[in-house]
Amino acid sequence: MRGRSCALFGLIGPLAAFFFIALSIVLSPWFNWQQNALSDLGHATASSVAPLYNFGLVLAGLFLIVYSVTVFRTHAKYASVCLLVSGSLLQLVAAFDEVYGGLHFLVSVLLFVSFGVASIVYTLEKRSVLALVASVTSFFAWTLYFGGIYGGGLAIPEVISSAAATSWVVLSALRILRLQET
Repeated sequence: MRGRSCALFGLIGPLAAFFFIALSIVLSPWFNWQQNALSDLGHATASSVAPLYNFGLVLAGLFLIVYSVTVFRTHAKYASVCLLVSGSLLQLVAAFDEVYGGLHFLVSVLLFVSFGVASIVYTLEKRSVLALVASVTSFFAWTLYFGGIYGGGLAIPEVISSAAATSWVVLSALRILRLQET
């Protein structure tokens, strides 16, 4: 695969995830930001949009994996390994949906931890202010949630931390695309 094509996976991966999440929410009138986790959308026996939601996570994970092992690897050697792990865990969240109980919880926690680690590693490796802001934003979103500072569903810190982490992924892909043009 050519470098430019592979860099597009760094853009399309996060966009695919958010597209399928948003579509699943729109198609699920029962979903409530104050009560639900995003994973409720992927519950195989309780959600009619589970195939759509879980497909989106698997697809986004695949795109992140391809991005990680191709052009991102030459851009950020250590962060690419972390992002590879995050992409794989994203797929596992879909494969082991809420029906799997504790296993789903474990891979979900590992996913968000891996996003945080990837953000920190990218911050250190590339001196990225955006990745630093993403790390801090994610940390506070989860701290406020688990500290009971605000009431709301688990979906709120999930979306905040996911958007924060993917912001630097998208920016890195745009930078790589720009370099490929020259």
